[in-house]
Amino acid sequence: MSSAPETTTADLALAASDFRMATFRLARRLRSQRAVDTMSDGHFAVLAGLKMHGPHTLGELAERERVSAPSMNRTVNCLEELGYLSRTPDENDRRKVVIDLTESGRDVVVETVRRRDSWLEHAFEELSPAQRDTLAEAATIMQEVAGR
Repeated sequence: MSSAPETTTADLALAASDFRMATFRLARRLRSQRAVDTMSDGHFAVLAGLKMHGPHTLGELAERERVSAPSMNRTVNCLEELGYLSRTPDENDRRKVVIDLTESGRDVVVETVRRRDSWLEHAFEELSPAQRDTLAEAATIMQEVAGR
């Protein structure tokens, strides 16, 4: 009876490094699929966050994106000038401003997501059914790891 070789710390380190690099390469390739070529990843992240989580105050956006309020204010100013989001006074606290997507901002997010999904779908077409099954399982595991 033969037993499987034991995984060493070095094996785990190498596997983790290889996985990290592959994840970064795939993320970089997906990020290149954009509705607006000149939009930075940070700007898109703000628009996508607003679409996913709804309107936010400047402070909430800054906290969500883990940047300073002044930095987020610059981002919001730029996106507002481009017509991708709007600011309206908070109904409950007039000192606060609520930031939300405009129709144009929503369109940028929807089209970017469509392009990214389409690119990945075409990449999956070139894989064997077994490889696609493996990636489906990996996606579940990656979600679990990311949630820790």
